[in-house]
Amino acid sequence: MPATKKKVKTRVLIVDDHPMIRRGLSGLINEEPDIMVCGEAGTARECFESIAATEPRIAIVDVSLDDEDGLELVKEIHLRYPQLSVLVLSMHDETYYAERALRAGASGYVMKAEAAENVTVAIRKVLSGGICISQSVADRLLRQVVPHRDHQSFSIERLTNRELQILRLLGNGAKVREIAAQLCRSTKTVESHHKNIKQKLGVKSSGELLRYAIQFSRKDG
Repeated sequence: MPATKKKVKTRVLIVDDHPMIRRGLSGLINEEPDIMVCGEAGTARECFESIAATEPRIAIVDVSLDDEDGLELVKEIHLRYPQLSVLVLSMHDETYYAERALRAGASGYVMKAEAAENVTVAIRKVLSGGICISQSVADRLLRQVVPHRDHQSFSIERLTNRELQILRLLGNGAKVREIAAQLCRSTKTVESHHKNIKQKLGVKSSGELLRYAIQFSRKDG
């Protein structure tokens, strides 16, 4: 009797700077009959090394990494490996990040709080060519085509990905010099971003911006 041909599983790369998260996701994914974790990475550098070494079909990327903004990493992956699908998995509120992730080149966004029940479903949807976002995000994207929407209103949506990252760090208590060191940028560059953030959000002082940043950080989770 001829041997049964073993089905080849689709290869998944996990990029997250928390080892416990990586282990948890690996356990969930490796229980599935059609997908498997082929590699793990905790930094952007390790991510590209793993892509080259393991040739995954899809990468699961966290928004916040120690050495890189996750959205910038998604952009770079999309630029270097356009055939590689990306699913963003994050603790941050999808209200602020899901649309940005899609613009960066991701095909889906899943909150970590929902990962246990949704991540394998999201992986399969993305692999089949679909876009995986919540209904609330889909509704908001549709509302953006309404003609009377005020695109000039002061809104967090006007911030660039880097400015949003700095706002989050400010809200978590980081000072300008600490932010500059973490992002490997000069304090002058961070101060320039600081000024731009104030203008875009319509706040007049650094104290007011700090209060805004703290409130944003609490909502963002």
